Amino acid sequence: MTESTEHPLSGLWAPTHLKKLYYGPSSVEKHLISCLPKELSKAFIITGSSLATKTPLIKEVEDLLTKKHHAGTFSKIQQHAPVQQLDEATEAVHRDPAIDTIISIGGGSPIDSAKAISHRSHEKSGKYLYHISVPTTLSAAECSFVAGFAKEDGVKTGMNNPEVAVDVIIYDAKFALQTPQKLWLSTGLRAMDHAVELLYHPTSTEVPTRQLILTAAATLFEYLPKSKAEPKNEDHITRLQLAAWSSLYPFGLNVKGGLGLSHALGYALGSPYSIPHGITSCLTLASVVRLKADNAVNAAQIARILPFIGQSRSNDVHQDALKVADAIDGLVQELGLATTISDYGVGEDQVPKISKMATGGQDEGELYSKVKVLVHGLL
Repeated sequence: MTESTEHPLSGLWAPTHLKKLYYGPSSVEKHLISCLPKELSKAFIITGSSLATKTPLIKEVEDLLTKKHHAGTFSKIQQHAPVQQLDEATEAVHRDPAIDTIISIGGGSPIDSAKAISHRSHEKSGKYLYHISVPTTLSAAECSFVAGFAKEDGVKTGMNNPEVAVDVIIYDAKFALQTPQKLWLSTGLRAMDHAVELLYHPTSTEVPTRQLILTAAATLFEYLPKSKAEPKNEDHITRLQLAAWSSLYPFGLNVKGGLGLSHALGYALGSPYSIPHGITSCLTLASVVRLKADNAVNAAQIARILPFIGQSRSNDVHQDALKVADAIDGLVQELGLATTISDYGVGEDQVPKISKMATGGQDEGELYSKVKVLVHGLL
């Protein structure tokens, strides 16, 4: 059984194989070595060049591992995880058969790359790599078993395999302190995107999925502005990291299909036009919520957010869902993240292409027409 229903209230939630979640300042220093699966484990680090060259974080992790456990580091993963870098990183891991653990440090691209490398490792050797993730953004890639990466033509693709789900997550506020504020805040909107689209997903369960999502939305609305005002406040950082986890980990193994239209638009806008996924969520989420408000079932779920963000519900779920969209727009404005696709060089001539990609190849029909209007509004 993978279906959940409201009437009667029933369902099945099936978690991934996540074994541990540590959170709090200095968690990496305190717990990383104890998280390794074996006494003689060899770990390979996957990260991006900014963390490796502009912060002390990667060197600190290498020093923690010592020669006993550190098998190498690949620090060339770029935004949207281009397949060329993924191929290179995979080859580096395959050169040492003693490697049994992969440590991803960074945002969605290094984390997704590590999942893809584990998948490829299994294809070659029959074994998956034990995955420890140290996220530095709020994109929540550590919470899913989907790995997205960009093909040579820039189009995002990926793989879906529950066996590559992260084994250990370490949320360390001191690592997130190194994240540029715009990236930190915009990936917070990405977490909001996860929460809202999972809330109205037809196969989401009431517990723990929707209950955790509602608390995640409340925390994101409250603490993203606080984090903007006090970017060095480690308690704010940790609360937001836990909200990001709550926004997507409850996806579970039971949810069928992708998250929703806002995510589909994010993939259509992201790697093809070099727009960060946090920013794509800032662009699309409120508009998608307004479109979804036209469906009473979706609107009823979206409206549940209102009491969690300090607003009252009415007897009109359509209007209540529109109020949620307005609140999301307001949050984007408050965080200084408002933008347009025109700001990223996307012209009106690209609207049909984006709409077609976001609707799974449609180029006519009601959904395509609505999405085309939505995308045009993002210019």
